Amino acid sequence: MKEIVVLSGKGGTGKTMLVANYAALAKEAILADCDVDAPNLHLLMAPEVKESGPFPSMKAASIDGAKCVNCGECVPLCRFEAIKWIGNSSLRKVAISVDECEGCGVCARACPEGAISMVERKGGDWFISSTRYGTMVHALLEPGGENSGKLVALVKQKARMLARNTGAKLVIVDGPPGIGCAAISALSGANLVLLVTEPTKSGASDFTRALNLAESFRCKTCYVINRADINARMAEEIDRTAADKGVQCAGKIPYDDEVVASMALGKTVVESGKGEARKSIVDSWNALMDIVSTGDDTAASEGPHDR
Repeated sequence: MKEIVVLSGKGGTGKTMLVANYAALAKEAILADCDVDAPNLHLLMAPEVKESGPFPSMKAASIDGAKCVNCGECVPLCRFEAIKWIGNSSLRKVAISVDECEGCGVCARACPEGAISMVERKGGDWFISSTRYGTMVHALLEPGGENSGKLVALVKQKARMLARNTGAKLVIVDGPPGIGCAAISALSGANLVLLVTEPTKSGASDFTRALNLAESFRCKTCYVINRADINARMAEEIDRTAADKGVQCAGKIPYDDEVVASMALGKTVVESGKGEARKSIVDSWNALMDIVSTGDDTAASEGPHDR
């Protein structure tokens, strides 16, 4: 089993569009949407949920009203100001704002009555769904939810397990944009990282950051420039940056209105069979298959190496 993780240093480069088209070309791959904060692969895959479950992201303090004597000892101990007095001078009670609680547990340890306990807090949901191009694992973090990296790890774990159980030879991961914790979690253990960029100033800058991240994990890495013809000078700058690090280009996709038209219908341009971009996407997929099949099967490390 091989795992290809598709990342971008910034949003809006066309990463999810490419993953959807690659899913159409792969046909039997396991898909994993690891953009858990703002997922959108489902808009093109039209998944039918077969299994789901809650994601317990962290623990939060909870007060047992029957035990609490409102001594207030916990109030000054909370550095996050999640524990407050509520009410008026004639009737005051201690209350905890779950949204402000950081789960440190100091209040639970300090409560003389044992009235405060740390309870699991739901941080989101995970799903296993069927699509017209195979099984897809995806998730959605609660608004303002914590531990997106942990939820990404859960999605990848379930995708790998499905691949092993079904004999699927490929897992395609739609990673989150940026280079934060969620992207690091998505990248860990990949056989190949595909960076999707665009020929703009911000695209080139964030491509360099994403490239440095992949390098710190010693990942086999390649890249695709989407809408490559909108700025030839910036595309050349991206090529030079990649060449300096010995990173191979898997393809350059031209701007094509047919891509937008297909997506508006909830389809991929590979399905529509039209447009200049279609051939470039197919060519980039074939290049990816050549790259991932060469060399050893060593996956990326599960954490950055010390320099």
